[in-house]
Amino acid sequence: MKNVVIGQYVPGKGFFYRIDPRTKIIAVVVLMVAVFLLETVWQVLIGFAIATLLVLAGNVPLGRIVRGLKPLYVLLLFTLFFNIAFNRTGVELLSHYGLPTTMVLSPWTVVLMLAATVAWRLLASFKKAKLWLLLAWVIGLYFIMAKISFGPVWSTWTLGIYDQGLVTSAFVLIRLLIIIALSTVLTLTTKPTDLTQGIESLMRPLKIIGIRSEEFALIISISLRYIPTILDEANKIMAAQASRGADFAQGKLKDKVVQVISLLVPMFIIAFKRSEDLADAMESRNFVPGKPRTRIHELRFNYRDLLTGFVTAACLTASILVRVL
Repeated sequence: MKNVVIGQYVPGKGFFYRIDPRTKIIAVVVLMVAVFLLETVWQVLIGFAIATLLVLAGNVPLGRIVRGLKPLYVLLLFTLFFNIAFNRTGVELLSHYGLPTTMVLSPWTVVLMLAATVAWRLLASFKKAKLWLLLAWVIGLYFIMAKISFGPVWSTWTLGIYDQGLVTSAFVLIRLLIIIALSTVLTLTTKPTDLTQGIESLMRPLKIIGIRSEEFALIISISLRYIPTILDEANKIMAAQASRGADFAQGKLKDKVVQVISLLVPMFIIAFKRSEDLADAMESRNFVPGKPRTRIHELRFNYRDLLTGFVTAACLTASILVRVL
């Protein structure tokens, strides 16, 4: 939970901090569309390099973006293995490089896989290189099922890893990283109040069809603002319970469920208390839904927005040309 950066604003003085929030919102949406127009791994690699250069040029803390990806490792790994397992086009790599493809399931393999899993979990609780330990565990399971064939055999099957599956996995993974990085840069460099004002300004033409842009923008702003707040409260509760002997990483499944429930109850109480405090603060400031409100700072475009729009249009144009040609 400490690595979640969604909704967090980091004060800074980089280029992106001085851009109008409306420009940033439109630029992020257009760049996402441009990313989805790309079709090959080399194209998304170039897009990833461009996104990295933009982040560095805007003086955005790159380390914070990388740390923010840690909670998404499970999703990224699932996407990677899903594409490898179900994409059956191209050259089969295991047999091409002389590796075994016949997998055997027997009592000995089950025992060894359980032992490897227990060793992996024990090492993962003490070491920091959890990703490398996960890869070592997967490779170990492969060699156990491929090499251990003595004793009674329960079942056998053929494992195939194809080159197009790896290419597709890399393509989807890099595209997801670009999209997550762009959205993270938007929230890191934009104050919640500015983000609300920008969304409200962009959605103002929708009043013609009966959509109130002020309320919609306020809902999004409150949601983004309270994600890090609730997570901070969860970290405080976990630290308080850890000081009393609770351990969320160890123990049986039943104990973990009880510990999670003990975390959720105070979380709901804190969330309701925060919502009541927010409602009282809005009422004390004479907030009336649907009524026009004034602001101290009005949004204005400058030359940075023009430059950002030019770069965004160039990226979209390049993606369209690559797609067409």
